Amino acid sequence: MNEKEQQLMSLIRQNPYCSQQELADGLGLSRPAVANLISSLTKRGYIAGRAYVLAPEDEIICIGGANVDRKFHVTGPVAPGTSNPAELSVTIGGVARNIAENLGRLDHPVRLITTAGKDADWDLIAAHSAPFMDLTSVRLLPDASTGSYSAVLDSHGELVIAMAVMDVYESLDSDYIASLERHLARAKMIVIDLNVAKETAEAIRVAALRHQVPLAIVPVSGPKMAHLPDSLEGLTWFICNEDEAETLTGVTIQSDEDWKAAVTALLDSGTEHAIITRGKKGIMAGDRSTRTLHHHAAIPDVSVEDVTGAGDAFVSGVLHAAVMGRTLNDAISYGLVNAAKTLASTYTVRPELTANELEKELEEFK
Repeated sequence: MNEKEQQLMSLIRQNPYCSQQELADGLGLSRPAVANLISSLTKRGYIAGRAYVLAPEDEIICIGGANVDRKFHVTGPVAPGTSNPAELSVTIGGVARNIAENLGRLDHPVRLITTAGKDADWDLIAAHSAPFMDLTSVRLLPDASTGSYSAVLDSHGELVIAMAVMDVYESLDSDYIASLERHLARAKMIVIDLNVAKETAEAIRVAALRHQVPLAIVPVSGPKMAHLPDSLEGLTWFICNEDEAETLTGVTIQSDEDWKAAVTALLDSGTEHAIITRGKKGIMAGDRSTRTLHHHAAIPDVSVEDVTGAGDAFVSGVLHAAVMGRTLNDAISYGLVNAAKTLASTYTVRPELTANELEKELEEFK
């Protein structure tokens, strides 16, 4: 076999059921060129045939960031403009990936769709993530660097500053999403973070509408709100924090009435359920069909070890309850409990999380 044929065989061994287009992307060839290679290898006996495989059903598909997180924990008071003594921890992160791991630990079949470099950081992500999600739809790029997020936390675990290197997600484009639409069509739910480009988010929204699949959007930050589709019509869930809500709605949230007005504006934009989180002030959630708004207090007296991942844990708890058919109010409770337990953990996704454990914790907090 020549070099390209060897590379092709290696990709097929990794995923015997990948499409010709996926093989073409992996090899940097056209699809017809890959078809010719496959035909030649089949005639020569290297490839015996291709099985018909039923597409998995009831997957939750998470689309967006998968990063290596580096956290610098300042051991004393933060002193701007100079060197600060700190401890370093390296963990696996990314909003979409974190949500995927939470949901995988909660016994849901999960598929991650993202882009990454063929580098040591991706190897680290894959080794940690593979037990909880299907990674066969990840687009690996030989000349790119895997996404990274570096955070500085004060001695109380509060975020001081964060830096994100996310250029790789420019390749998570609408054409790549179109090549994976067969997975989207059979999903139980699609969840995207706004590391994806605006046109990609719109393509996913349209695909979810076309196939009548519930769609949740989770922003990453205020600036990333520019990546939102022009319309929220067809969204099932829009979950954001105070800053992100203000950026989108133009409502400055200072009072409970402002808070309610911002949730109402999100519902008027087309989403079925809208949730705005405000840290210790709790949650305001709204339902478009009933036009009801509910405030949920934050769980008090939580020992905060690290805030990183708590928002993703909240989203995961809400969506976990939603796919099980729980009410909006119950879904908020699942989210609050998972977030509180994550705040008290040193892990971005707490390793003790299971569906049974979350049910027990919910009972304890009640």
